[in-house]
Amino acid sequence: MADALVLIEDLKKSFQHEGSTLEVLRGIDLNIYPGQILAIVGPSGAGKSTLLHCMGTLDLPTSGRIRLAGEELTTMSSSRLAAVRNRTIGFVFQFHHLLPEFNALENVMLPGLIQGRPRKEMERRARSLLEEVGLGSRVTHRPGELSGGEQQRVAVARALALDPKLLLADEPTGNLDTATSDAIHDLFFQINREHGTTIVVVTHNPTFAERMPRVVRLRDGRVEHDDVRSPAQLDASAANKLERLA
Repeated sequence: MADALVLIEDLKKSFQHEGSTLEVLRGIDLNIYPGQILAIVGPSGAGKSTLLHCMGTLDLPTSGRIRLAGEELTTMSSSRLAAVRNRTIGFVFQFHHLLPEFNALENVMLPGLIQGRPRKEMERRARSLLEEVGLGSRVTHRPGELSGGEQQRVAVARALALDPKLLLADEPTGNLDTATSDAIHDLFFQINREHGTTIVVVTHNPTFAERMPRVVRLRDGRVEHDDVRSPAQLDASAANKLERLA
C-alpha cells in the first residue's frame, strides 16, 4: 500500500473555558491514503469538526502529530502552514462563503489569482471545473442568482481550483434539501473517481455515510470504529436498504 497522505498520531486538542479544560480530541490515531474517500461521523460534540480543522491546518492541536504528504504540520510556522494549506488542501463548508459581488467564474478563479497565477490560466481552469459540476451555463451568475445547491457546486469547484491533493468537507449539505444533498454527494464521488482526489467528509447524513467505502466514527474525542468496506459489502448494504424500503 502507498504511504499515507495524512498520518495522525495521538492527536489531542483541548480548550480553556471559564477556568476549566475542555478536552475535545483525546488521542486520535488515523491514516488516510491517497485516493480514499471517507466519512467522519459521530454524535454532536464528538470532535469531528475539530479533527477536520486540525487536519486542514485551520486549528493547531494541543499535542500529537499530523503529517500531510510527508510534511510535519505541527512544527511549522504559520506562514509555512498557510503555504502548505493553499497548495495541498481544498475546503468545502456547510455555508458556501462565496463572495456575493463576484460571479461563479470569478469566485472559482479567486484562489489562483490570490496566489498570483495567470488570469487566463485560472479562467480556463474555472470554466472547466464549472462545466464538470454542471454549471457551464451559469458562469456569469452571481451567488444571489443561484440556488443553494448551485452555490455549493460553485464552492466545490472553487475548492478544486488549485488541484489539491486533499479535499475536506464539513457538513457540506447541512443546509440543503434531500434531493439537492444527494446530487452534491454524487458530485463528491465523481470528483474522487475522475481526479483521484482524497476526500474526507464530516457528515450527520446516514445515507451518505452508508455509501462510503470507509467510515470513521468518533465518540468522546476518540476513534470508536474505523470501518473499511469492500465494493461487494457496499453493494450488499445498498441492496439491504432497498429491501427495507420495499
